[in-house]
Amino acid sequence: MVSDAFTAGERQLLQALQIDGRAPFRVLAEVLGVSDQTVARRWARLRESGRARVVGLTAPLRLGRASWMVRVRTHPDAALDVATAIARREDTSWVHITSGGTEIVCSTQTDRVLGADSLLLGVLPRSRRVVEVTAHQLLHVFHGGTDSPLLKWGALDEAQVAALVAQRPPVEVTDDVVVLDDLDRALVRLLAVDGRARVEDLSAHTGVPASTVRRRLDALRRSGALYFDVEFDSRRFDTGAPTLVWAKVAPRDLDAAGEGLAELPATAFAAAVTGPSNLYAVLTTQTSAELYRLLSGPVAELPGLTGLESSPVLRNVKAGAPLLTMR
Repeated sequence: MVSDAFTAGERQLLQALQIDGRAPFRVLAEVLGVSDQTVARRWARLRESGRARVVGLTAPLRLGRASWMVRVRTHPDAALDVATAIARREDTSWVHITSGGTEIVCSTQTDRVLGADSLLLGVLPRSRRVVEVTAHQLLHVFHGGTDSPLLKWGALDEAQVAALVAQRPPVEVTDDVVVLDDLDRALVRLLAVDGRARVEDLSAHTGVPASTVRRRLDALRRSGALYFDVEFDSRRFDTGAPTLVWAKVAPRDLDAAGEGLAELPATAFAAAVTGPSNLYAVLTTQTSAELYRLLSGPVAELPGLTGLESSPVLRNVKAGAPLLTMR
């Protein structure tokens, strides 16, 4: 456990911001039962120390984009160099070195019209040190995005959660793809740096009236195209180390298995993906014994499970979501 772990008050605030990243300090203070000044001071301390920040992110599926989990197998002495090259790109995120230091796993996005060929040829470095590349498209997220681990690791009670959910803009998702204009893209880029940026500051940076900025933000949030996430150091929750899991599940049981996996306290992320392993997850455990009990118990009991592969994360080269790169 790191020495400066989050306090109970900080855990409450982080969970509250995960529920509504742009909730005013006044609302947060009322829900948490403290003063506005206490909330503002607590958040300033977290943000200025680099221990946490709120970021605005776009939902790829709502924008007609595809998300991919990419596995890159390298020679043992090349993994760090290749992972560093991948991490430098704006359109990659969560770049991990796993499997004894010979595999890199990262997340990226592509325009649907470009597809996987563009992903493999354009995103990944071409090198003789790369042995094999496989790409798995995310089809459905069971736990992730707005469903951050903070919702499991936080300290709010049901009444506090309900109060925050009730005051945030409702999401009204349709089957139509959301098309961003120049203002939308400018706002998204600014919010990717500071999700709690004031409307007045966003107005000054974009050169449009504050009323227009406020209206566009509300529309983007209601469409589900824009959401807010809290980036933080999970070690400060003392939840343990992450392990990547690739599972093979009978297609008819995929939904039930994914939902069951998402409900486990140790699951930080779970999604249905393409490829021979059709269910991907990130599990956090304190010890190898705990990981064994998890894999041989609740995970092994998932319906339709026919195969399982697990890879502890040895090194996190890049964390956080990619910036929006739209033409």
